[in-house]
Amino acid sequence: MSNPVRFKIGGVPEHFNLPWKMAIEEGAFKKLGVELHWSDMTGGTGQMIKGLQTGSLDIAVLLTEGITKAILQGLNAKIIMVYVTSPLRWGIHVPYASDITKVSQLRNRTFAISREGSGSHLMTYIKAHQEGWNKNELSFNVVGDIYGGLWALENNEAQGFLWEKYTTFPYTEQKKCRYIGEVVTPWPCFVIAARGDILTQHNDILSKVCAVVHHKAFELKNNIEAPEIISWRYNLNLSQVKNWMNETNWNYQSEKDVSQFEGVVSYLREIELISAEEAEGWLTKLVV
Repeated sequence: MSNPVRFKIGGVPEHFNLPWKMAIEEGAFKKLGVELHWSDMTGGTGQMIKGLQTGSLDIAVLLTEGITKAILQGLNAKIIMVYVTSPLRWGIHVPYASDITKVSQLRNRTFAISREGSGSHLMTYIKAHQEGWNKNELSFNVVGDIYGGLWALENNEAQGFLWEKYTTFPYTEQKKCRYIGEVVTPWPCFVIAARGDILTQHNDILSKVCAVVHHKAFELKNNIEAPEIISWRYNLNLSQVKNWMNETNWNYQSEKDVSQFEGVVSYLREIELISAEEAEGWLTKLVV
């Protein structure tokens, strides 16, 4: 028997990635001759971009806007496939004991972000754009992960913190932060990306890996017990999980509609997070 192909893959330790975990646990990738070493990336998209840069990751399941910006600014990687086709609902959180009740009160305040280039960072720019704020007035406190964000709020090291709202819901119940609104991404929220050298060597097998996880996502979406499984595995409120399941769709048939990325590039250009030169020829740079 030939030696297996080994891939190091990273993703957030959140409910979105249960199809990957289940496929690994069930040995679905081993049947392809693939050994997939999964690493939970608590630092999110910013941490995964760093992993792709340094070679500590071969593949990443990360936020569309973050990897798009990184690739157009020179990261040697490409998007293989859309993973989650529905948008992400970012909760806007403030210190529990603060007097902040409206998003408008966060103008000129400090936002906690996991890393530069992460979703918590870029979505703050998007919210500022929606609110008509000057992006040059934004200030950030880099805190590493969700726990750093909660600490920053509790200790008034930041007054705002954007994170996926269902993941943070248990902490709002524990009065570690307070939810005051949300920002919804105007594009599919998660994609699968791989380093350029890995794509050159293993493009065909990566397509098969994606097909396995898309099929597993379809099974999960149609499993009537899925909300209970997710609630138990991720310690989330069952009614919240049911809401999340209704709002969430994965890519079930390995479809790749490149037009989905056009809006991301246009938005990043509009809010001046990428230059006109970087945006030029984006399709060839961005997608396999």
